[in-house]
Amino acid sequence: MSRRGNCYKNAVAERFFWSLKHEWTRHEAYPNLEDARLSVFKYIEVFYNRQRLHQLLGYKTPEAFEAEYAPVLAA
Repeated sequence: MSRRGNCYKNAVAERFFWSLKHEWTRHEAYPNLEDARLSVFKYIEVFYNRQRLHQLLGYKTPEAFEAEYAPVLAA
């Protein structure tokens, strides 16, 4: 993330944290820090990368997008 007033560099991070807050942790109360960390890990690795469709990627998951374009980039 960038310094204050430079919204273009912050946009990706801000959008990710908005999604995390509103899609995953909005109605949760975690009893301890370890449970909160595990929940964020599950959000990123299970939901965000493997199930959530991304408009910028042509409504594909990041995992599907990488699988499709990895051979193209490796060549």
